[in-house]
Amino acid sequence: MKKLWPLLLLFAIACKQKKAYNADLLVKNALIYTVDSNFTTAQAFVVSNGKIIAVGDSADLDKKYTAKEVIDAGGYPVYPGFIDAHTHFYNYGQTLQQANLDNTNSWQDVLDTLSSYARRNTDGWIIGSGWDQNKWKVKEFPNKAKLDSLFPVRPVILHRVDEHAVIANQAALNIAGIKPGQTIIGGTIETVNGKLTGLLVDNAVGIVTRKIPPTDDTVVQNSLLDAQRNCFAVGLTTIDDCGLPYTMVNVIRELQNKGDLKMRMYVLLLDKQENYDYLFKHGIIKTTRLDVRGFKMFADGSLGSRGACMLQPYSDKKGWKGFLLSDPKHFQQIAEKLIKSNFQLATHAIGDSANRVMLKAYASVLKGKNDRRWRIEHAQIIAPGDMGLFGQYSIIPSVQPTHATSDMYWAGTRIGKKRLKGAYAYKQLLDQNGWLPLGTDFPVEDINPMYTFYAAVERKDLKGFPPNGFQPENALSRMQALRGMTIWAAKANFEEKEKGSIEVDKYADFVILDKDIMKIDGAQLPKVKVLKTYVNGEKVYEKK
Repeated sequence: MKKLWPLLLLFAIACKQKKAYNADLLVKNALIYTVDSNFTTAQAFVVSNGKIIAVGDSADLDKKYTAKEVIDAGGYPVYPGFIDAHTHFYNYGQTLQQANLDNTNSWQDVLDTLSSYARRNTDGWIIGSGWDQNKWKVKEFPNKAKLDSLFPVRPVILHRVDEHAVIANQAALNIAGIKPGQTIIGGTIETVNGKLTGLLVDNAVGIVTRKIPPTDDTVVQNSLLDAQRNCFAVGLTTIDDCGLPYTMVNVIRELQNKGDLKMRMYVLLLDKQENYDYLFKHGIIKTTRLDVRGFKMFADGSLGSRGACMLQPYSDKKGWKGFLLSDPKHFQQIAEKLIKSNFQLATHAIGDSANRVMLKAYASVLKGKNDRRWRIEHAQIIAPGDMGLFGQYSIIPSVQPTHATSDMYWAGTRIGKKRLKGAYAYKQLLDQNGWLPLGTDFPVEDINPMYTFYAAVERKDLKGFPPNGFQPENALSRMQALRGMTIWAAKANFEEKEKGSIEVDKYADFVILDKDIMKIDGAQLPKVKVLKTYVNGEKVYEKK
């Protein structure tokens, strides 16, 4: 018997070392905002195979589960992974490979930035993005004269921050075959005194961009992965990419299948015949990280470039109302086509005329309350009599709070105080259906969802202006704003049963922040940092 004691002791030690794991991850000692229907809080949750299997008290779950990994949150707040309901994710990644003009404060500053960029990048087209003349002392659109002097041979195209206008040099215009006095429906080719200024707006932009050589596969992949890296760092776990060609679907799937692209993506395909042909042939494409189930139309342009279609003339440009980007018959035909399918329709609409056209087109086929979740992206300026159409026909306004705080400095000059009251009216829009998805429209705005939250609840920019908030009657509560960035954004994608809250059977997508955005002083909200971001229970970002 004495000889058996060493063997029994070794067996006991081995059993002690080999734990019977029944979970992959336990998060405990946290302040967890579940964003469930009752907006309850919890202390802990458990993850297995990428999904949440239990939510509750730390002590209870610690006893019940033995996890391979344990995160002691130390009282830090935890939220569902943030969802941006309107982005241009791939386009944002492209801008990271191009000349960055975001913080330029004059046309000369743009030229200096380009000169430096050209010295580092000596071949091919020079492509830049992010300039905004509304932020400059001289607020008129620039012309190409100095650009031509700097780059007489090398083609240059510079996208305005909203991507609805560009300045192109003569070399680029020559390649595109653009001539003085040329016109295009749904766009502007500016000619002054018989000469091209280089300014192209909306549909005119494509005349040049179609001549740019195709992007190298490596650059495409780098664009997606660089965008992902930055988005994870600010707590985004799902993004809606609003307007891609069908050819990008396989690129995204391939990177996701390889495990390189971990970001969950909801994709709307551009309003092009080849994209309709593709999705009608394949049907809704749904994996754990990719959802392709709809189309994105553009009713008009942007307010900043005066391409937004207004019912009455702009206050700062006599006789000018902007324009629709397509004949209203086209919008009607697409609505009638898609209502017979199970696909979603989303339409960019900024001006009150564009919004009215699209609301009426939607209403003509939706015919009342429904659960089709057709969306109006931006819903920026709404005529008073049209606001009720959103609720009457269950049309979902998808809005971007930082647009309000970016545009507030000049929007009143563009459209006048009376129309401004029906603009950026997020609380009124929320009241129509009782829920409202929030996004950024990045790279038009910053990718940080903390800025979205701050703009939604405080109605101020990062300088804390204005002191009492911009049209504060349309501010959202913190609970509404958080829902807009999580469960309501998921609902806009038909994904509320799988993400958007920390609940059993949902994906383990969550973020840990360094401060509690539900309780801290409003002025501190833009300074909140992400400590960790998890997708499917896997850590994809940790603050250094």
